[in-house]
Amino acid sequence: MRIQPRRQILNVWSSLLAACYQDDTWIWGGRDGSNSISDAEQLLCLLYPATQISSFGLHNPDRIADDVRIILKPLGRERRIGLKIVEVMDEYLRRYERDDQPIFSGGSYLRAIKGAEATDRQRTVDVVDSYSMSLTVCLAGLQYLRALQDSTGAGDQQRLERLIKPVESRLNKRLTAAMVGLVRSFVVQSVDPETDTGLAMLSMFNQTGVENEAIVGGVAKRLERVRSRLLRDVTLNKTPQADLASPALMFECGWSWGVVEGAEVIDFIDVPIAKSEGFAVGRPYLYFTITALDGINDLTQPRTRELDLLDADQRRLADALQLRWDLAQRYWSAMARFGEGDWPLEDIPWRTSDGEESDYFSLCVSGLLIQDLIAREADDDDLTRATRIFDELARRGRITRRLTEHDSARALHIPGVLLRLNGTDAIDDGPLLYWAVSDYAPMLLKRILQAAQLSRTLSTRRQLLELAQATMDHLELRAFQRAPGRGLWDDAARVFVEPSLTGEPGDPAADEPQEPSWYFTERIIECLVVAESTYQNPPFRSPTSLTRALELLDEADHLLNQKFLELSERDNTPNRRALENIEKNLVRASKLIDERPATAFSLCVDALRELDGLEVAGLDAMRGE
Repeated sequence: MRIQPRRQILNVWSSLLAACYQDDTWIWGGRDGSNSISDAEQLLCLLYPATQISSFGLHNPDRIADDVRIILKPLGRERRIGLKIVEVMDEYLRRYERDDQPIFSGGSYLRAIKGAEATDRQRTVDVVDSYSMSLTVCLAGLQYLRALQDSTGAGDQQRLERLIKPVESRLNKRLTAAMVGLVRSFVVQSVDPETDTGLAMLSMFNQTGVENEAIVGGVAKRLERVRSRLLRDVTLNKTPQADLASPALMFECGWSWGVVEGAEVIDFIDVPIAKSEGFAVGRPYLYFTITALDGINDLTQPRTRELDLLDADQRRLADALQLRWDLAQRYWSAMARFGEGDWPLEDIPWRTSDGEESDYFSLCVSGLLIQDLIAREADDDDLTRATRIFDELARRGRITRRLTEHDSARALHIPGVLLRLNGTDAIDDGPLLYWAVSDYAPMLLKRILQAAQLSRTLSTRRQLLELAQATMDHLELRAFQRAPGRGLWDDAARVFVEPSLTGEPGDPAADEPQEPSWYFTERIIECLVVAESTYQNPPFRSPTSLTRALELLDEADHLLNQKFLELSERDNTPNRRALENIEKNLVRASKLIDERPATAFSLCVDALRELDGLEVAGLDAMRGE
């Protein structure tokens, strides 16, 4: 199935309203219950496209597209839709406040091993996912409110101001707290190369079998700039236990699962999270690092600055987060491509510093690499090699290959990769908690589409788009086919049911949950927004097409000038009108030739064909005389 962002987003919106909007009431919760992250993901399924794609805008009732208006009819008439979005936002913000302060608990997303139960205190612990999602929700919400105000007539401004002022205040308070949480969750871990952690890192970086001492020296040289900036520029919340001064020690940086144990107090912000106790282990997690970077990416977009959405304290926090965003991307991009031969990233699966291995970790590092290539000038060779990695990950994840008997790849999707949240067992002496990540397929699709945006090689771009197509086909099969989640995700059992011993596909379990996973559905929405952005870009500009189009344009223009020389100024016959038509087409071809050389080529071909037809007609007329 072709990726068609508009149609597919509208289908999700239709299914979203059918599942969670009844009797003028928004119904929170899905498969994983209701928590600060799941409810944010549910809200973003509607709010994110409405603020990222102009043709999905809901703030101006006079400009809501007809197909959007029809899909959102359950929310009311055009003028009601925009205000209903504000009400739902306000409801979300109120749900996750305690004593007028925002909360970022993981709630029902936090899991314990079988036979154990998370304590009430453990379920209230803050997690990076909630900070990151809140960043996206709050920025989208503030952008939406600004657009709503700008599109409202002067007579309604005062009434609207009273309605949205409290919502704007809550959004700003939550945004500030989320930014503080992300600053205090960033960590730098220094590593002795001779420890188990150091040896696990070296096993990935050493792809040539040389002495480990040489690799440590090479890593230190490659990361010299990152190390110096971490020492010099990172002033808020320095990691106290990290030793960056010694080049004999390796290090890694990124985000832990929550506020790190021993994190410094941020004294210029008066919110509880600025000085709350941290429990997260002082080492970065790949999943939480890429999740944090995605949220901060929304913060660093030009429109955030252009709309002046941030106050002075938020700008200071934003600068601190942008610095960490840049350093984390540089670190993981450098380590993914370290060495002169094969990349460590090409050695699938990736092994983390705690010795865990998974194809999912390779996908995370691939995503971090692509994020860095977006921020900097992408190299065609890097993208070509990244394309091969994506293709391999699609095969290994059974996205483009069939599931085999007792296939270990099934666990990437059901139940997903379980991440140990080290440090949670120190909360109320409860059990060690886990975080399940099952977004392998949508994460793969999003990174493929981002890579396709960067590619300047026709064959690589084509390969990436075909792989994106295949991944979307796979995801479409995983949408629910019946209520209450019909048209939403994730019915993974339809695709990843274990084959029987006879080789025939088995039947999905009848008791498989049919409630939508907002965690999964929101990530598909992100993919569709990226796809829309990809298609909005100018088509690929082939140097070969440009050269050939220029040659054809030159020839056609020359022949046209010859024809005009032969034409009398008093000639008003169809012959003149034909030549004037050709001239218009060639003028258009010359305007398009830089951005759309293939289209210009086709216009020149048509012009040459018509000129030749006129030439033949002239010769026939001469023979007839």
